[in-house]
Amino acid sequence: MGYTNSPMVAYSKLSPNNSGERTHAIDRITPHCIVGTPTAEGLGDWFAKKSTKASSNYGIDRDGRIGMYVEEKNRSWCSSNNANDQRAVTIECASETKEPYAFTDTVYQRLIELCVDICNRNGKKKLIWLGDKDKTLKYQPESDEMILTVHRWFANKSCPGTWMMERMGDLADKVTAKLGGAVGSGTGSSEGVNDAVCPFRVRVTVKDLRIRAGAGTDTAWTGKYVPPGVYTIVEVKDGKGSAAGWGRLKSGAGWIALSFTDPLKQA
Repeated sequence: MGYTNSPMVAYSKLSPNNSGERTHAIDRITPHCIVGTPTAEGLGDWFAKKSTKASSNYGIDRDGRIGMYVEEKNRSWCSSNNANDQRAVTIECASETKEPYAFTDTVYQRLIELCVDICNRNGKKKLIWLGDKDKTLKYQPESDEMILTVHRWFANKSCPGTWMMERMGDLADKVTAKLGGAVGSGTGSSEGVNDAVCPFRVRVTVKDLRIRAGAGTDTAWTGKYVPPGVYTIVEVKDGKGSAAGWGRLKSGAGWIALSFTDPLKQA
């Protein structure tokens, strides 16, 4: 197929760190956190060094400007996984330098816009977040579907950071809505989640899942995390930032995003 590049690019400096033409059509997008707030030019200078041994297709800098470092037709060196990068458009996003590696609203909104553009140019009408590595890598997308993947699935890294992990479902829903697709179709939608039979147990599948005071990323973080393990959920609600809904912990500590859990049998 023919490949194009984003018209949203404000700066381009092509990196030598790439594997040449892709061996797989684009059907994934992988957002990353830079762990810093460089300019588009500064990130380009970093990727231009052969000694860096890394690159991305695009970068979103601290001001929301988009840089291109590897054309979409080529495979970047970004996700520590050849199979993923052969089929993914990779995007480095300016972030804080410490956990949860938060993006500014400017960067996040620009990420949404860039994902819409990537999907449109590649003939996709849905952006899907399944929230689980095994499910995602086994999933065979339809011709109009784009899948979200994350770097931490392929390397011992936090990338894209807890902040962005909590918003992957939100990203999928917002992009799909702008594409005119059916939000919640294959995105881990929380539709009907309030009908869940409680209590039930879940297994937390990620490290340091944030506990919030309420159901949604727009509620306060309690300052505490739950580590991987089995927990009992006594109430479920819809809420911003988790396509699978939010569950209230039996311990009374607060709410967790169910996108990062696997359900077990009823408690």
